[in-house]
Amino acid sequence: MLKVIDSNKNIDILGMLKDTKSVMKGHFKLTSGYHSDYYLQCARLLQFPKLTKKISIETKNMLLETINIENIKTVVSPAMGGILYGYMLADAIGSRMIFTERKKKDMELRRGFYLEESEEVIIAEDVITTGGSVKEVINICNNFKAKIKAVVSIVDRSENIDFDIPYFSLIKLEIDKFLPSDCELCKNNIELEHPGSKK
Repeated sequence: MLKVIDSNKNIDILGMLKDTKSVMKGHFKLTSGYHSDYYLQCARLLQFPKLTKKISIETKNMLLETINIENIKTVVSPAMGGILYGYMLADAIGSRMIFTERKKKDMELRRGFYLEESEEVIIAEDVITTGGSVKEVINICNNFKAKIKAVVSIVDRSENIDFDIPYFSLIKLEIDKFLPSDCELCKNNIELEHPGSKK
């Protein structure tokens, strides 16, 4: 089941997701390990720069209503899903953009990326389900003693996650997810797909 809980009134995010076939129905293994009959492949939306620019400008406008972004120096995104969104958001804000990536198990900043102490940052991700990757990025930013002003995502499909930091999304969806041991799709031998960036 997929249900819209809340959505930005200035932009038709659900329509964009559907038009770009970013909403997929089937039997999917999520990065979190859960199974679901729906998967959001935002890369299909983010392949279009004009749409990504619209989303990024609306994200900026949403932030302007609630926090001061004048001194934001950097947008930080976890690879892979958040990179294109984070890059275009940085362009809209007028900041730089860097990304974290996994070296074996843990997220880290590589490629000479760094953060200054007290540097104001925003963390941007495409879809948040459990928030695991974002929490790792938060820890990295905290280790550099950067100031995280907000977390933003295109889609929030979490169960009211709390990062102890202001969190904003353009759309909140309720999508059923199941432990593999409780998955009816598995019990019915429906082929499991791994559409994310890692198996």
